[in-house]
Order: sequence, then C-alpha cells, then structure tokens
Amino acid sequence: MKLRWIVFVGIALSLTFILAACAGAQGEKGPAGPAGPAGPEGPQGPIGNTGPEGPVGPTGPSGAEYIGAQTCGGCHSAIYETFMKSGHPWKLNKVVDGQPPAYPFSKVDEPPAGYTWADISYVIGGYNWKARFIDLQGYIITDEPGKTGNAEYLNQFNLGNKVLDKKAGWVTYKSGTEKLVYDCGACHTTGYDPRGVQEDMPGIVGSWAEAGIQCEACHGPGSLHASNPRGIRMAIDRSAQACGECHMRGMQEQVDAQSGFIQHHEQYEELFQSKHVTLDCVICHDPHTGVVQLRKTEQATTRTTCENCHWKQAKNRKSMKGIACTDCHMPLMVKSAWSNEERFMGDIRTHLMAIDPSQIDQFYTAKDNTGAEVSYSISQVGLNFACRSCHTGKSFSDEALIAEATGYHDPILPMSQPAPAP
Repeated sequence: MKLRWIVFVGIALSLTFILAACAGAQGEKGPAGPAGPAGPEGPQGPIGNTGPEGPVGPTGPSGAEYIGAQTCGGCHSAIYETFMKSGHPWKLNKVVDGQPPAYPFSKVDEPPAGYTWADISYVIGGYNWKARFIDLQGYIITDEPGKTGNAEYLNQFNLGNKVLDKKAGWVTYKSGTEKLVYDCGACHTTGYDPRGVQEDMPGIVGSWAEAGIQCEACHGPGSLHASNPRGIRMAIDRSAQACGECHMRGMQEQVDAQSGFIQHHEQYEELFQSKHVTLDCVICHDPHTGVVQLRKTEQATTRTTCENCHWKQAKNRKSMKGIACTDCHMPLMVKSAWSNEERFMGDIRTHLMAIDPSQIDQFYTAKDNTGAEVSYSISQVGLNFACRSCHTGKSFSDEALIAEATGYHDPILPMSQPAPAP
C-alpha cells in the first residue's frame, strides 16, 4: 500500500516537471474587461483651510426697464392711438429742434416774451387749459431772460375757454421768482426718480424715463413683458387709490382751495368726502381716454350715467328741461386756468357731488400743520355754485334758493310713471 502511494506521488511530480518544461513564454496582456460596480464610499477626510474669497462679479439685471410708449404702441396700436389723444401724455413735453409741441386739440404758438423756442427745454401742459415753460437750465420761466423780480411778467399761457367767454392770453404765475425749480416730475412724468439728474439741468428735481404720463406710468416698466408677452403680464391697478397718487394735492381728508375755487387735480380728495369714495374711478372713466377728447369728438364723457345708480332721484325732480345732473351736482368749482368769480364758475367740474340745500357758501379758512391760514372747501356743494352759476341776479335771494333746493328730489310722480327725459 505504501509502495503504491510513493509510485503515485512520483508520477504526479514527473508530469508537473514535463508540463513546466513544455510551457512557452508569457504572451501579451489582453484588453481590460468592463469596469465592475463602484465600491462603498470611504470616510471623509479632514477639511483643509479655505482659500481667500474671490472678487464680486458684476450685478445682473434685477427687473424690468422702461421701453417707452411708442414701443407699447407697436402691439397695442388701437389703445395707443386713443390714449395719445387724452391729456395724460401731454403733462410735460420736450421741445425738439426748436419746434413747439403738436397737441391733439390745442395749440401753443409762442413762448413767453423775450424767448424763442430755442430757449425752451420743456413745456408744462398746453393741453386744453394752460402752459408754462422751462428754460435750458431746467427752471420754470418767471421773468425776462437774465432778469428777476418783475411780479407783472406774463409767463403762463391760458388757452381760450368758450364756456367762460375767455380768449387765449397770458397771465402771471409766481412771476419774478428767482430760479423757480421744477419739482413736479412725480406726477408729470413716467419712471420718475427723485434722486436722478435730468440732462444736467440744475433747475429740475429728479429725472425720468419719459416725459408726460405715458403707458408705463400706470402699468410699470415693460421690457420683460415685451420680451415675453404671454408669459409676463403688465400691472393693471383699477383702484381709485392708484389714480389718487396724482389726483390729490394735499391730505385726502381736506379739499384745498384758493381765491374762491378748489385747486385743480384734487378729484380723489373730493371723492373721499362722500359715499362715492367706495367707487373706483374707472367705473365712470375709461383710463385710456379723457373727458376733453370725448367732448371734442362728441362722444359720451363717462362710461355710465348718474341715472344708472340714482334712478329714484332722476325720476323725482322738479321739471327743468335741458338741465343735466352734473350741472347742479358737479358744478364748475375748480380752477386750473380761467375762472369767473361773479358767476361762480371755474374751468373744471368738482367731484364733491352731494348738495346741501341749506348751505350757501362753499369755503372756510383754517390753520394747517404749520400754523398758516389756508382755505378749504366744505364737503358738500353749496347753493352759490349749485344754483348761482345759472341763477344770477338780485332776484334770487339766499332764501329763495334754499326754498327751491329743499325737497328738490322729493317724490312727485307715481313710481309706475316713467321719468322725464333729462
């Protein structure tokens, strides 16, 4: 048995030596096989020291930019053409190449005496009511070139007014004041920046993207919308407060007056005095049109009428043919350019509307927060303006007007009978 085991081992060793002797040299290395799966992640090593902070890169665009009303008009052509006939775009107008601005319904032919159009940088207004002028340094013109102190210098041009029987002519406005700055850009321009500098003019406070109240004054800068019209919508604010940002002079709780009339552009303050404060301005007014342009083109000046809400008062009123609700409830109590004190008529209708039949006068004097005495309007319309703009003469005493106004809208017709035509 032992002998067999020795013989078997010997044969195996012999075969091993024979195979080893027959093996050739090692061949070339073959191609690498596919990578196997990643092994488990090892532990994190120690955190080294951080390097110095790199420089701050340039600031990229953070929001929309102003692109101008003409760009808006490229897509919204119908609205743009209508809007450009309203008064808003003409609140401030640049004089280009020594040529006067071309208004839709009015014309300003000449600058103040002593000046040519080459001496004027901007015209303030000029649409329907009045125009003032800014010199090349940005100051409102108050005197002849190079002079100051003449309080009689005629520097404001008032356009004609047929209702008041006034022809176009020149009047004074802070005449003789030295270097009267123009600080009205917040409500006369688009994209106003109170910290900016406009064309290196020392007489102008702030700067703007576009003169006048243009599309982007209410809708906001439009570059992002223009680049992606369907993806980015423009701002649409139909609230009365949005209009009130400019149609307000002082505190909304008081209506400022001067020289026997309410001062202009206080419609929001006037509405604030009554139940109409709950209404948005756009209920009656299309923001893209103006009352003047609608009147000039013989269209309805409001989108709705008084009778739509106040149908009972329209049905029950003393017969007065040819008299509209606005003749009594929105008399010409406001002055922008012209007025007639004896007739109790200014050149803009008030938005106070409510009439107190026992009230004759309209204004009162009080002290403002500085202690100065100023004039304010009572919140209701008095009979001087509601009645005496038509009922002039000594035969209409205060007592007679009060008697006529008292109970004016008391029921006088059966409710089934139609109201008389206005």
